[in-house]
Amino acid sequence: MHGAKQRPADAHPGQWVLIAPESATDPPKTPDSEPLFTKLRNPSTGEATLYLFNSGAQQLFEVKAFHEEYRSWFIGQTVQQDGRLLFITPMDPLFLMLYYLIKADKEQQGKFQPLDQVMLDSDYPSCPLLLKCADVKQYIHHITEEKEIGSQKFHKYSQEKTLKWLKKKVNQTVKALEGNNISVGERVCAPTFISDKQTTDTKEDYVRYAHGLISEYIPEDLSKELLKYLGLLELKSSAPEPPLKKRKLSDVPVEPEEDYTKFNSSNLKTKKANSKMTAAQKALAKVDKSGMKSISMFFSSKPKASK
Repeated sequence: MHGAKQRPADAHPGQWVLIAPESATDPPKTPDSEPLFTKLRNPSTGEATLYLFNSGAQQLFEVKAFHEEYRSWFIGQTVQQDGRLLFITPMDPLFLMLYYLIKADKEQQGKFQPLDQVMLDSDYPSCPLLLKCADVKQYIHHITEEKEIGSQKFHKYSQEKTLKWLKKKVNQTVKALEGNNISVGERVCAPTFISDKQTTDTKEDYVRYAHGLISEYIPEDLSKELLKYLGLLELKSSAPEPPLKKRKLSDVPVEPEEDYTKFNSSNLKTKKANSKMTAAQKALAKVDKSGMKSISMFFSSKPKASK
């Protein structure tokens, strides 16, 4: 686990608890190339989502937050009110670039452009850093047509290449799911909870499940095209299943956006006092407690006898 950098005492809590691979926290080679938490456009929704660039912006990482109510951390001699646990995982930057390539292809009617002109976003100034990631130069040809004039390269979005690339991603995901014996059938609620009815996952079950995972990182229209490319029919929505008591990760920004003082102990006491009493608690409240000792009295130290 690693703590983030400290900030002034009057600011929001300046440290968080996170789990990250070593490559995400490698020390910078130069003072101006430190790891950077920044918001970028989500490739599926287009909304702001938190990401992390490692030192020198050589690799992109996705940030997920595990959060439960009334959770804090004890760090040294202090209590960290922001009790979230952040997970840092590597992410392919090509997914984030797809949004801009598709947008430029529509606006420029399929014209070739330099990537540094495509990857511009006034709302997300860190967007051009995606071009510094090592994987981009090596794998950009998987999602674009490329043309070189002199020493400069020009690109335009290719749906055909992109679908072929995404199919490989789906197949890799299927292989990982099968290799780890993860059940994905409709009656499976979670990898560790399976219904008492014996089920057998088909190849289509795995492909559909993998398609759903990949679709979380691509636009909806592209997700539908990928479904067709995989030779799968779009399923009609079935009756909603009962909600699972399942812990979820969310795209919560590191900066707290709500008043965390509502989780202080004084407020918790007030909340408990206002909660409804059970029948047993009501009966106990009516008992005459005069002459009774507190249970803590039986565990307190005995007074020393006078000599």
